[in-house]
Amino acid sequence: MNVISSFLKRTQGLLLKLTIDPSAVSFMVLRRSRLLVYSSFCSLASRVLLRAKGTRLGKRCTFYGIPRVVRFFGSMISIGDACTFRSDRLSNLIGVNRRCIISSHRENAQITIGNSCGFSGVTIAAAQSIKIGENVLCGANVVITDFDWHSLDPHNRLSQEPNSLPVEIGNNVWLGLDVVVLKGASIGSNTVIGACSLVTGHIPDNVIAAGNPCRVIKPLMS
Repeated sequence: MNVISSFLKRTQGLLLKLTIDPSAVSFMVLRRSRLLVYSSFCSLASRVLLRAKGTRLGKRCTFYGIPRVVRFFGSMISIGDACTFRSDRLSNLIGVNRRCIISSHRENAQITIGNSCGFSGVTIAAAQSIKIGENVLCGANVVITDFDWHSLDPHNRLSQEPNSLPVEIGNNVWLGLDVVVLKGASIGSNTVIGACSLVTGHIPDNVIAAGNPCRVIKPLMS
């Protein structure tokens, strides 16, 4: 009875809104219906593809669009339960400019993503180790990488293996739009990183931090 009562209340509310602003409600319903159908297809296809590529994928993960996942020989990519990946440009109205990209680049590299995380157009690339806790939210187009991609030595930039250092992100972290997290960075639990920040060092638990380089601005309100 509770389910039926709740459904009737939602239906009545929707009908009321429809009489007040029919165009907005109609297109809202169409958008949500499109995303529901689209995510059902993408989630099924992504589960098959990721598991075929040797990715450890938890239960109840939702995909909007198909992510790009590249796993290096002998490396490990593990994704927890109930994570959401938005690779479709219309699935997040703040603006997603690319698919989600998850890649490992050396043997024994590890990418570990906890339960109930959300990603929109994120790039996660590891040559050594990236650990992401539970309930982590990544705003659109965030980049997380634990290596330099090219050597800093100008004479060996194209041939020498670039430096790498592990990256660790705690639980309940929120990374804002276009945040970049580089090698050796660590972010404590519950912390918020402001949009367009560059994280290169240690950011403690329970703070708001932002800037280039990212620095603590103030503690979170308790």
